Amino acid sequence: MPIQAPLPDFCTDPGETFTWPQPLTELPLVAVNFDPEALRDEDFARTGIAMPANLQRAVAKRKAEYLAGRLCAREALQQAIGVGAIPGTGEDRAPQWPAGSVGSITHSDGRAAAIVGQASRYASVGLDMEWVMADERAVKLAGQILTDGERKRFARALEERPGECITLAFSLKESLFKALYPLTLKRFYFEHAEVLEWQEPGLARLRLLTDLSDQWRNGQELDAQFLHRDGQLLSLIAVARS
Repeated sequence: MPIQAPLPDFCTDPGETFTWPQPLTELPLVAVNFDPEALRDEDFARTGIAMPANLQRAVAKRKAEYLAGRLCAREALQQAIGVGAIPGTGEDRAPQWPAGSVGSITHSDGRAAAIVGQASRYASVGLDMEWVMADERAVKLAGQILTDGERKRFARALEERPGECITLAFSLKESLFKALYPLTLKRFYFEHAEVLEWQEPGLARLRLLTDLSDQWRNGQELDAQFLHRDGQLLSLIAVARS
């Protein structure tokens, strides 16, 4: 959904809409394009968003990613719970969502997005956006991203289109982390989860390979969704309230 309020010059609303293969109710997603070179420090004050202390000396790219992501989050919060608040930042640098909401923010080279849901309907959500890697780079990173099981399971896809295959696995696992970290407060890495399957038009399934909490244990499986958009992959995991 497009942002309604005027935006600084560095950040433009592309007016895109996103339709997941299995639409999720009351889970608005807001996305913008942004240009770090056009960012001015006063854009923070103009939008009513404070620049965190750890960004004071950061490069323009980091500042632009933060501000664009928070602008998306504020609009998504307004749409989801009727409160246009700005998520804080915890000591672990994870977004701190207002009471009654859950959400996730992502950015990737000139694009940012946020998704928010009501805490009464969703326990957590994880959203990730990635530009599809070039095949050569993806192959070099495969050992860091894929398990042995995934290499065997997706051998044909890895041979035919390694960039897309490895980027998708990367993005799905990033979404999984963003969805489960707020629920467990335990970090885990690419080797601690595996993609079991994916299929067009954008459905996937993952399995945990480690214990994170009493509720989230080794072997537990979760459904995910993904979209292709202009050379990018967008993945989502939404943990519904039981």
